[in-house]
Amino acid sequence: MHRGTLSLLLSWVAVSLSSTALLTSYWCVGTHKVLKPACSSTRTTDCTLAPGTGTGTGTGNGSNAHTSSEYSWEMGDDRFSFRAFHTGLWTSCEENFIDTGEHCRSFIDLTPVTQQGILWLTLVSEVLYISLLSFSFLLMLLELCLPRNSSCALKLNAFAAVFSVLSGLLGMVAHMMYTQVFQVTVSQGPKDWRPHHWDFGWSFYLAWLSFTFCMASSVTALNIYTKTVLQSQKHCLGPALGPVLGPALGPGLLHCSPGPFPSRYLQRAAASSSGDIFANLSPARLTSTHSAESLGDEHC
Repeated sequence: MHRGTLSLLLSWVAVSLSSTALLTSYWCVGTHKVLKPACSSTRTTDCTLAPGTGTGTGTGNGSNAHTSSEYSWEMGDDRFSFRAFHTGLWTSCEENFIDTGEHCRSFIDLTPVTQQGILWLTLVSEVLYISLLSFSFLLMLLELCLPRNSSCALKLNAFAAVFSVLSGLLGMVAHMMYTQVFQVTVSQGPKDWRPHHWDFGWSFYLAWLSFTFCMASSVTALNIYTKTVLQSQKHCLGPALGPVLGPALGPGLLHCSPGPFPSRYLQRAAASSSGDIFANLSPARLTSTHSAESLGDEHC
């Protein structure tokens, strides 16, 4: 597989995972400990038998007499019920205690006032993370549509690598900030919401897995850029400066196959670093070298 295709595939996986994590609400999962409601005619399970509720029959004056319970013998955790919940960047949902389904609330409303600004910053960072990552993916896709070793393709590859690194840093900071906000909300949030037990969910792991693929894509793109520059430097040094620098540099740098990569800047850098060699050359040879250099220029 070509490295450009591999970098594009890694970027696409990172965008997909990060978008899924942003839109789902399973960053943190756990249980809430709530008091069981009183039993009624419609609810006979998972409830507390309230004092005064009939428990049996007795005999008095020759007829059945209805007796009542004055105490509830449930103690400890028997008086409580544990409801599952899951929380994301936007909402927090928990099992509905009365009806079926789930009851969802905005997670921003549950966070303490001191943490709401950090949560908004987390949301903005997550959106920017996905936006920059998507833009990097588009640049990589456009790069594959251009001829290899062209100046435009190399520039697109460099910009894609830079945007991937920036998006990865934003994503890492956003994930860490959300972890801090959730931990503070657990200890200082509303009492009817504070979890009895919690852990990170699959959306949280998807977000960090997306960050891993993002950094892998950026490293692959940077590797492509570095390899292309080094190869182009060898390609450009031989055809353009071979007749001039051959005797001074030796055959080691000149035995390479010519390539189509534009060589203007690399040739000038090599020429500037070999000023002592050019000082002894005649103006006619320098003019011929500059002409060959101008013919090899390629504009994007």
